Amino acid sequence: MKPPLFDYHDPRGLEEALDLLARHGDDAKVLAGGQSLVPLLNFRLARPDHIVDLGRVPGLAYIRRRDGVLRIGAMTRQATLEVSPLVASHWPLLTEALSLVAHAQIRNRGTVGGSVAHADPAAELPVAFAALDASFHVRSQRGTRMIGWRDFFVTHLTTSMEPDEVLVEIEVPPVPEGAGHGFEEFSRRHGDFALGGAAALVTLDQNHIQAARIALLAAADTPLRATEAEASLTGQAPTEEAIAEAARIAVIGVEPTGDIHGDTEYRHGLIEAMVRRALKQAGERASEVR
Repeated sequence: MKPPLFDYHDPRGLEEALDLLARHGDDAKVLAGGQSLVPLLNFRLARPDHIVDLGRVPGLAYIRRRDGVLRIGAMTRQATLEVSPLVASHWPLLTEALSLVAHAQIRNRGTVGGSVAHADPAAELPVAFAALDASFHVRSQRGTRMIGWRDFFVTHLTTSMEPDEVLVEIEVPPVPEGAGHGFEEFSRRHGDFALGGAAALVTLDQNHIQAARIALLAAADTPLRATEAEASLTGQAPTEEAIAEAARIAVIGVEPTGDIHGDTEYRHGLIEAMVRRALKQAGERASEVR
């Protein structure tokens, strides 16, 4: 299929890109890596009058650690982040999540910011950033603001960014020392969208869970943190029984959207199983670190 007609803009600086967005507003779409927007254009699910390509805007692709905080430029390629030794050493949950994103060819072109701004609740990066308590820096001609992940994701394929704003940086705080991580998902075929999944972080104190984080993938219209399940694990030994109970609590009230690949009941049980696996993996890794 072919996309609808649009005017293509190729700015060479961020200010030029912001000016274009300020002028065209809702009639414009930002092109980052193109791995999400281009299929939408081809299926004519998106019909912008203007495309603003950030591909030649300098200064938006980087991976830095400053004062213990990870800062990722929005135009950083997913493949670049996946093979970063810095990320693997200090934020391994991100590395593991990235290895599950589609196929290598897509990760070579897809950008971190593009995936985040697309806001697909079945995508790995938004869920990983939810588990990591990330924040997002957005910029317009009106200035810069930082949005926590809970306020950033509004609903399916929708963020709280205004039409004239661009995502410029993702900020990820330090992971608790000694934390173990787990990321589990299930798809029909390698590279397909996941039918359900979970990201987990577990920190141990002696032989008990000091803190836990659980983020659910494809469970709602945004990435979802299972806060009651997290609280249920505090002070518990990381036994199979405690983990199974936390997984049960995590999906209470969750009603994932069903389709031909699996109805709501199937996906509900699937996500519970993914939570159980991710927590077990995180607990085992935390034990190894300790």
